[in-house]
Amino acid sequence: MKLWEKGIPTDKQIEQFTVGNDRELDLVLAKYDALGSIAHAKMLGQIGLLTSEETTSLVGALNDIIADIVVGNFEIEDSFEDVHSKIEYLLTVKLGDTGKKIHTARSRNDQVLVDVHLYLKDEVKAIKEQVKTLFDLLMESAEKHKNVLLPGYTHLQIAMPSSFGMWFSAYAESLIDDITMLNAASKIVDQNPLGSAAGYGSSFPINRTFTTQELGFETLKYNAVAAQMSRGKAEKTVAFAMTSVAGTLSKFAMDICLYMSQNFDFIGLPAHLTTGSSIMPHKKNPDVFELIRGKCNKIQALPYEITLITNNLPSGYHRDLQLLKEGLFPAIQNLKACLDIAIFSVKDITVKDNILKDKKYDYLFTVDTLNEMVVEGIPFRDAYKAVAEQLEAGTYKSPKATSHTHEGSINNLCLENIKDKMKAAF
Repeated sequence: MKLWEKGIPTDKQIEQFTVGNDRELDLVLAKYDALGSIAHAKMLGQIGLLTSEETTSLVGALNDIIADIVVGNFEIEDSFEDVHSKIEYLLTVKLGDTGKKIHTARSRNDQVLVDVHLYLKDEVKAIKEQVKTLFDLLMESAEKHKNVLLPGYTHLQIAMPSSFGMWFSAYAESLIDDITMLNAASKIVDQNPLGSAAGYGSSFPINRTFTTQELGFETLKYNAVAAQMSRGKAEKTVAFAMTSVAGTLSKFAMDICLYMSQNFDFIGLPAHLTTGSSIMPHKKNPDVFELIRGKCNKIQALPYEITLITNNLPSGYHRDLQLLKEGLFPAIQNLKACLDIAIFSVKDITVKDNILKDKKYDYLFTVDTLNEMVVEGIPFRDAYKAVAEQLEAGTYKSPKATSHTHEGSINNLCLENIKDKMKAAF
């Protein structure tokens, strides 16, 4: 069954090529398609295009379909082109002519638009919750280990003293930026496109404000053409927000892989978070974090894929847009999986508390030494030269202590301020 069926058969090869794997991907949207149909049916009843009995029958049947979807008893067989045609078929089988009326004042174009917007709205909210959970865990670790010193690096060269408190809370605060990006994406998708039909509205006296309120959207996309143009834009905006989260996770994962190597030996992972080698019995590999790094790097390519599909399309619907689901839907699940495993793992990271006993880290404190000289009245450039001469002569004595007082420095991490900042962003 096709919603555009006119009694003329479609070539099987053409059908296979145009449908592709859309049936499998549409299973993700099935619940949202039924929810959109419920709001649409209620609206048709409200404006008098359906009787109250027809509206009640359609809403009841659609709720039954949602129940089947939730328990996994819904499928889209090869005889159906997409989720929209399968749900309309089920309604027609159950309700006869009443089921055939559900498509009144609607197009597949605004159906899929509202499905995608509702789906992305839910997924962005779920990702935000995961990010907040990870933030809380990182902040707990920052508080717990705030006084344990850690070498800071620039250019992968020993630079200045840091701490595990600074390291953990740095990633926590970075997640606040990611929340801001997710909030922006949520604003974009929280607009109701239902009623835009094929992109040019309808001659029926539909009530789009009603469906906006019924579906829980913050507002509606007023212009019907603008609503149609949100396809691709909504996906790309969410993809960019996802890359912000993925970028933070990828960098954190890289630090963990680096820091647990024997050459650094700053942290440890328990056995249940590592894997072994088939020939080297001593190996404890951070495969979990390597895969987080790889998956998150892959996710960061997604906005460019979406851009290349959509950037030269004119206004109106084009079948190219179907391809957006192929990259976006799996990427969302991959990002959620990476967040899940990061949340599962981060609490079990152990830190080493004697790292700076190694003499090679004495140079971490050269800046502290010359700053003390400046405070005592020596011009900065002279102090810099004096410390450099001590280093060259091998006479430099490291204080191995810090007294940094400014906001966000090693001895003043402002952890409560960072928590307040997240609270305001979330």
